[in-house]
Amino acid sequence: MHSNVYLPQAFLDEMEAILPASLNMEDFISACQRPLRKSIRVNTLKITVEEFVKRAAEKGWELTQVPWCHEGFWIEADESVVPLGNTAEHMSGLFYIQEASSMMPVSALFKSDEDRFESVLDMAAAPGSKTTQIAANMSNEGVLVANEFSASRVKVLHANIERCGVRNAALSNFDGRVFGGWLPEQFEAVLIDAPCSGEGTVRKDADAMKNWNKESVISISDTQKDLIESAFHALKVGGVLVYSTCTLSVEENQQVCHHLKEKFGDAVEFDNLAELFTDADKAVTEEGFLHIFPQVYDCEGFFVARIRKLAATDAPQVKKRLGRFPFEKASQKVQDEVEKQLHKALEIALPNDSSVWLREKDVWLFPNALEPMLGEFRFSRMGIKIAETHKNGYRWQHQVATALATGKEAHSVELSVEDAREWFMGRDVRPNNQSGKGEVIVKLGDDVIGLGKWVGNRVKNGLPRELVRDKNLF
Repeated sequence: MHSNVYLPQAFLDEMEAILPASLNMEDFISACQRPLRKSIRVNTLKITVEEFVKRAAEKGWELTQVPWCHEGFWIEADESVVPLGNTAEHMSGLFYIQEASSMMPVSALFKSDEDRFESVLDMAAAPGSKTTQIAANMSNEGVLVANEFSASRVKVLHANIERCGVRNAALSNFDGRVFGGWLPEQFEAVLIDAPCSGEGTVRKDADAMKNWNKESVISISDTQKDLIESAFHALKVGGVLVYSTCTLSVEENQQVCHHLKEKFGDAVEFDNLAELFTDADKAVTEEGFLHIFPQVYDCEGFFVARIRKLAATDAPQVKKRLGRFPFEKASQKVQDEVEKQLHKALEIALPNDSSVWLREKDVWLFPNALEPMLGEFRFSRMGIKIAETHKNGYRWQHQVATALATGKEAHSVELSVEDAREWFMGRDVRPNNQSGKGEVIVKLGDDVIGLGKWVGNRVKNGLPRELVRDKNLF
C-alpha cells in the first residue's frame, strides 16, 4: 500500500466536485493509495501477440488482457532475480513496459481497422511508449514524426525507438507550438499526450502531488490550449487528433477541448469513445471523451479525447530559416548498388517505401512519406542509418539488423544465453566452434539483437552505446 501518498485537501475538494455520481471519494482515495499493477505492451514489429503469450507462459509470467489494447497485458512475474527491464525479451525489443492507461490514446487514434495513416505526428513523444505503439500500428510504414521538447529526453526516445525496431520515424526537438505554423495540414493523424499536472500519477509516484496548486493547473491549461491549436493546424482536413493527459482536472481536459471547439467552430467534431472497448461507457463524458478515475479500471487517472478536423483553418504565418539541408537523395544507380551489396552481405532487402539518402560517408534510409517535409522543417534524426562507406564498399550498421532483418537470414550467428549477456553489456563474443568474416546478424534464439563483425572466431560488438547495459542480465 502507498498509504503515505500525498493528496492535498484542496485537490480532494476539486475531485469531489467533479466526481461522477456513480463514483465515491472513498474508492477514489483507496485507489490512489494502491500501487499500480505492472503492465506491458507486446511490440508487434518484433513478435506476434500469440507467440509472445506462449513465451510468457514458458517463463511463468501471468498475463491479463488490457481491455483497450489487444497488445497490452497486466503482468505478474517474479522479478526478485531479474527485473522485467533486464530480461532478454525486453532487451530484444519484444515488449515495452507501459502503464495500461497510457496505451489508450493510441488505441483511440487507431480506433478501427479502417484507420490507416500515412503521416502521423506524436507531439510530445518521450520516452517513446506511445511512439513505438504508433509505429507498430503503422506496421513501420508511412512516416511518424516524434517530437520532444526536452533535449535530454530525445536520447531516451531514440534509444527506445532503436530497441523496438522502428524505422519510419523522424525525430525533432521543438516546443510543440511550432508545428501549426511550420507544417500546416501535413498530418493525417496527430497525438498530443500533453504535459500536465500529473494528478493521475499518484499510484506510481506517492509524491506527485507535493507541489500541486490550482494556479499551476490553470497555467498548464493555457499551454495545453496553445498546443492543441498547433496540433489542429498541423492536421489535414479529414484527419484525426487525439488529445490525452494523465491528469483529472476539467481545466486541463474538457475545457482544453472545448477551447478548440470555440476557436474553430464547425471545423471541430468530437468523436464518441463509448464503444472503444467493453465498459468504456463507464468513463465516457457527455461529449464522448474518456475521463478515467483510477478506481474505474484499476489504472492511472487519465483523459482521452478523439477529435476530427472537418474544414481547413488559417495557420499562423512564420518566417523560415532552415539553412542548407545536409543530405542528398541517392541516385537510382547508387540506391541499386546499396541494395545489391546489402543483400549480398546479409540477405536483407530494403523496403520499397523508403529511399537511400547520403551525408558525406553516411548512408541513411528515409521513409518516402517524409520527403514533403524535408524542405519545410528541421529534424534531429530521420529514418535509420544503414551504412558508412569505405574504400571496399559499405560498413553496415546496427539498425540494418534490428529494423530490417527477419531473423531468417543465413548469414547470422545464434548466441548462447551467456554470450548474449556479454553482448548486451557491449562486449565481443566468441561463439563456440564458429568463425567467419564480414558483418553478421546476431541472434538470441530467433530474435535479432544486433549486428556484429567476424574477426576470426570472435564477433566484434556493434551495439550502440545507448543500448549497452553495465550489469548482468537475465
